[in-house]
Amino acid sequence: MKLAIEATGLRKSYADKVVLDGIDLRVAEGTIFSLLGPNGAGKTTTVQILSTLLAADDGKAVVAGHDLTVNPGGVRGSIGVTGQFSAVDAMLTGEENLRLMADLHRLPKAEGRRRTAELLEQFDLVEAARRTPMTYSGGMRRRLDLAMTLVGSPRIIFLDEPTTGLDPRSRRTMWEIIRKLVKDGVTIFLTTQYLEEADQLADRIAVLNGGRLVAEGTPDQLKRLIPGGHVRLQFADVPRLDHAVRILGGTRDDDSLALDIPSDGGVQSLRSLLDRLDGNHIEADSLSVHLPDLDDVFFALTAKETTR
Repeated sequence: MKLAIEATGLRKSYADKVVLDGIDLRVAEGTIFSLLGPNGAGKTTTVQILSTLLAADDGKAVVAGHDLTVNPGGVRGSIGVTGQFSAVDAMLTGEENLRLMADLHRLPKAEGRRRTAELLEQFDLVEAARRTPMTYSGGMRRRLDLAMTLVGSPRIIFLDEPTTGLDPRSRRTMWEIIRKLVKDGVTIFLTTQYLEEADQLADRIAVLNGGRLVAEGTPDQLKRLIPGGHVRLQFADVPRLDHAVRILGGTRDDDSLALDIPSDGGVQSLRSLLDRLDGNHIEADSLSVHLPDLDDVFFALTAKETTR
């Protein structure tokens, strides 16, 4: 596994307030890594440190193969950042915003025009190219913001709450854009307040609370950390349900002729249950796995903020 980002022992404090308390991160190339946490947990501070906008008090990090302290210019040349607040110039047209970014990246004029046209097409902004962002919807402004980030063809993109304030349709459009970027080999470091967004997009998720990472894993792995997972067996009639209850125990639902068996949803757990069904001639019509969602995980892991 080739790493796009590797950080060890990152620390940051403001006076007596510890914002990051020695966090470690490993983000594989070509994946979406999501950092979750309550407001004030240190998500934006982490993004600012890894994108060279803020110096850590301690720790080290390598981003796109460049040491953050030794070669910050190399880091900046390999990344793009879309922050919580739009960087779009409202007085310029969409096309002019993109050409400005091309000039800042010192692209030759012809290359800058080509890249601008390419991004306007990619982000469905061709018809709005000669209008100012003041006339854009929130989703259009956010698309332009991300398009500006891509002018320099970054290998790693930091998206700090990129869909905050967008309506559900615009949010899903952004999700599709993000998925397409990853298919093209870009690495995404995503912070978000929308747990469904992390669940839909992220290959791995880390939960930050009180300046410390309290959990990390795939969405399914995190869901298995929280009690409440179960397998639901559905039956055709009451005698079959009665037979299953006698053998398996669990919680029965007579109204729906169902039986809930505690389970972490793992392969071994499911295989064991299937063996018991077969060995005891239990005839279930259907089987479904129910795990806690990321909301449950988030609230359980961040319920008690660390006091300092």
